[in-house]
Order: sequence, then C-alpha cells, then structure tokens
Amino acid sequence: MKKNNLAEIAKLIRYYILTSTTEAGSGHPSSSLSATDLMAVLMFGGWFRFDADNIQNPNNDRLIFSKGHAAPLLYSLWTAAGKLTEKELLTLRKFDSPLEGHPSMAFPYTEAATGSLGQGLSVGVGMALNAKYLDKLPYKTYVLLGDSEMSEGSVWEAIDLAAFYKLDNLIGLIDVNRLGQTGETKYGHDTRAYAKRVAAFGWDTIEVDGHSIVKISHAFKQAAHAKGKPIMIIAKTIKGKGVSFIENKNGWHGKTLDKDLLNKALFELGPVKKGLTADIAPPAKKSPAKSTPKQIKTEKYKKPTATRYAYGQALIKLHYKYPDLVVLDGETGNSTYAEMFKAVYPDRFFEMFIAEQNMAGVALGLSARGKIPFVSTFAAFLTRAFDQIRMSQYSRANIKFIGSHAGVSIGQDGPSQMGLEDIAMFRSVGDCVVLYPADAIATEKLIEAAAKHKGLVYTRTTRAATPILYGDKDEFKIGGSFTLKKSRADIATVIAAGITLPEALAAYEELKKDGLVIRVIDLYSIKPLDLATLQKAAQETKRIITVEDHRPEGGLGEAVLGALAQTTATVVQLAVAKAPKSGAPAELLAYENIDKDAIISAVKTGVQDTNINQLEKRKND
Repeated sequence: MKKNNLAEIAKLIRYYILTSTTEAGSGHPSSSLSATDLMAVLMFGGWFRFDADNIQNPNNDRLIFSKGHAAPLLYSLWTAAGKLTEKELLTLRKFDSPLEGHPSMAFPYTEAATGSLGQGLSVGVGMALNAKYLDKLPYKTYVLLGDSEMSEGSVWEAIDLAAFYKLDNLIGLIDVNRLGQTGETKYGHDTRAYAKRVAAFGWDTIEVDGHSIVKISHAFKQAAHAKGKPIMIIAKTIKGKGVSFIENKNGWHGKTLDKDLLNKALFELGPVKKGLTADIAPPAKKSPAKSTPKQIKTEKYKKPTATRYAYGQALIKLHYKYPDLVVLDGETGNSTYAEMFKAVYPDRFFEMFIAEQNMAGVALGLSARGKIPFVSTFAAFLTRAFDQIRMSQYSRANIKFIGSHAGVSIGQDGPSQMGLEDIAMFRSVGDCVVLYPADAIATEKLIEAAAKHKGLVYTRTTRAATPILYGDKDEFKIGGSFTLKKSRADIATVIAAGITLPEALAAYEELKKDGLVIRVIDLYSIKPLDLATLQKAAQETKRIITVEDHRPEGGLGEAVLGALAQTTATVVQLAVAKAPKSGAPAELLAYENIDKDAIISAVKTGVQDTNINQLEKRKND
C-alpha cells in the first residue's frame, strides 16, 4: 500500500464530519472530532488490515464503534477510504439512507449495531475469541470506547473476561475527551485513573496524546506486539477538536453547527483535498480452522426427564450436523446441562461466569463471525441482559438463548431464581422465536429447529423431570403445536406448554371421569403461534383456558388472547398472579392456581356459567 498523509486525511475526515452533521441537522460532531486522529492513524497508518472490496474476508480486522454516537466519524472514515461518495455521506440520518444516527447493519461496514453504550467491547471479545480459539486466524479486533461508557458494568465484565482468555488480539481504544452528555465524565482527563483500573484486570495499557499522529502510531506499534494480554490504548483528546469555538466546551454533545458556524469552522480548518482517498493495508491470507465433530448417539428417553437435561443431550448430537455450533454458559452448566457439551467438546465451550450482559454481547460477536452460539443460564438471569438481547436483533444476530429453571415449579429456591418474565421479554424482541417444550423428545427436536433457524431463538426449559409424552416420529416445527386430546364433544380447550402440560393432561383424565371432555393443546411454539389450530379450537369449543408458569403479562395467555381477539370465544388465563415463595413444586403450582385442580375448577366454572346462561335464555324466551 502507498504511504498515506495522515495529517491531510485527518483534516479531510473532520471536513466530512462537519458538513454531514450540519446537513443532517443532528448528530454528534464534537464526539466524532475528538477521536478523528486516533481512528485515522488506525485505519490508514498500516495497522488496520482490511480488504474493503471483500467485507466477508475472514482475515479482515474487525472495528467496532462501541461509542456508537460517533457514527459520523465511522462513515467519514469509509468516505476517506473511497467506499462512500461525499454525496452519499450527505444523506446522513435521512429516512432512506443506510447512514443511520448510530451504526446499524444497513451500512455494510458496520460489525454490530451499537449506540446503547457499554456493549461494544463484549462484542469484540466474542470476535477475538473466535479468531484465537475457533478459526485460529491472525485478525485483530479493535473497539472504540467513550470515556462516559466506562461507567457501564458490562464494559468491566468484558475487560475481566478478555484478560481471563488472554485475548492479545483485542485492542480497546478509549477516547478520553473529558465531557459527556451533561458535563464532565467521572475522571475527566485523568487517563492514569483509567489505566490503573484496566491494568488491575490484567490488561496492558498505553496512555497517549490522542492528537499526536506520531505518538498514536507508536502506540499501535506497541499494541501490534502484544503477547498474552489484551491491550487498552487510552487517548487523551479534546472534544470538538479542530473547531476552536467548541473545543473542550460543555453543551455541544449531540449538537450540530448551523450553516454560519459551519462556514466559520471550515475557514479554521483550511483547505482540504476532497479528491484524496486513503489506502488500507491488506489482510493476511489464511484459511479458518475447521471443526470436525463426531457423530454421537445419546440415550433413549424411557422415564420422566427434565427438559434441561435433554438440552445438554441435544447439543452433543447436534454439533455433528452443525459444526459452527458453540456453547456459552454463565457458570450454571451443571444445572442447565451445558456441561455435557463441555465434556465432549471443551474447545467449543466458553465459560462466561456470572456476567450475563457480557455473555449476550460475546454471543453476538461470535454470531457476527458465522458461529451459532447457544447461550444458557437460569431464565431469571437472562432478564439482566435484556438490553444486549434487545440490541442483538438490530445486528441480525443468530443466537440461541436457553433459559432453565423457569417458573414457580423450581420450588424451594424461591422467587429470586424463578424466571417469570422471560417469555414476555423474548416475545417483545422483533422476530425472536419463543419455544417451550414439555418433554425431553420435544426438547431435542426443538433445539435442532432452533439451530436450523437463522435468527434469535429463546427456548425455555424446566428443572423438574416431566413425563415422556411424544415419540421419535413426532415432528416439531417453529410455529407449530400438538393437539394431544380432541373430540367432537369437547366443552373447552386447555392450552398449556412446558411444566403445565402434564397438569392439563391430568385434569383431562379427572374430568373425563365426570363425563366432561376437554381439548388439550401443547402450544410449544409461543412465537410464532399456530394460528389455525387456535382459531379452530376457539370456533369449535367456544371456551379457551390458558395455563402457564409465568406472569400473566406478556406470556402464553396474552399471546393466545391476541390471536383470538377477533373471535367470540371466552378466554380464561391461569398464570402466576401471586407473589411466589419457597415451597415444594406441587405446593407452588397449587398456590398459584396453575395445577390440575385449578384447571378442573376453571372448566367446571365454564360449564356452570353456560348452564346459567341457557336457563336465563329459556326464561326470557
């Protein structure tokens, strides 16, 4: 590659930042200007290696803007690289433009959608893990961080894990520009404060003048020779650098220059070489390592088995069919049964420890590099990673989340361990699939369906052993259901999933003794729903009873209510409405009115209501 004039390129990038944000009338020019020199040296100084004509090249270095509000800088860098025209750049933040306010996948050079601060380093850890331990490629991962987001706990979860895995191919860049959205950041311009804290976690740190091209180049040279430790470059910068009247001044975060101030700023900046394009160093030429899993047969299910156990079994069998599969767990592997996979494929298993936000971000990084991450922990603990899960949809992630120990049926461990909001949480995420199998066979088949599906999938598993209800020839698909009991004489339909399905079947047997027959549907796919089956049941039985080990808000019952809103069927929800407590699983199911007896009562109440209505109608007639 030719040697680039980095000072001229940095000036051109500042010009692009200023003109594009003024044209947009919104954006974050001051935060972009502060990191301009740092990023210009990285991309065009020979350190960043990337084939810009082949974005999918597996050897390309990765660059993540965790400081997502500096998107004008990201787009300006690629304009300087000749991959955007100035005309295209001036569409920043317009409705039909791929240049959104924070980086999104609409822009092809975006590695992951960012903007919710504190998440980018976790994504970078996932990409670095992939390079070092899976693909075994020499690419490096760079993550631009803002000093404000260093207050986010997820950043420190990522810093801790990166040191544990000795990710010397990961380079963090902190833009210490002193000013946040409302005032001075926690440590101002004290780069030593950041260096001491990051170093305490086991990183090598480099403090640098973030506006000295020579010193920045030297810092990247040091980082290039890292051995055994990740590197954090901590750059002291000036917010708004290059525009004297906003430099280091509060009140300019997220504020653009009007036309008059833009002209004043451009006069200060001086002449720029608009036709200038900068070269990026080419990446290495190396093929990714290939995973060669073996075909493994697991045990047949003959007795009641916990669906969480079946999850572990499924992973072992599936890796042969899906060689890109990897497993992450939040130090719960002996409960989620992810440890089964670890025992057979230790090189494809990554312990994430008790840091669920980071675990979700790492999964996104692995997904972005073509892996199929299965992520497991207790369902309750996934709720603390909701922002990362929410953001992953905008990165077009292919992640499979598994939440075990769901509902009050976990028993004596008490409310803190009970996942009661997880279905609602995952149902609210874009196109995320939500599955809730009732037995071991259904679990294995739905885990395979999840692996095959391209996108986000959440599978809910249970702690208790449940009876085997299905056979090997039964088929399960996303968007499906199973009608286990059905007749022309059905007086109501009971819809259940997971742990409440055996309760519904037990209720069926008891009611049958009294001459009352109900339909029982296993709604194992809560999103998307089997609308045709639900609507047919509503039409034929007129009364629907949903029963779930979950809060009524956002769960199975509300999903069914939404699906049947245009019908005349009565829908009764049985769900966890009381504050739960410790106790035996059966006690808790009864306490929350989601057990066999509660279902029987709901059915008989419906019969009584029908009889009363019929009597009233006869009287009126």
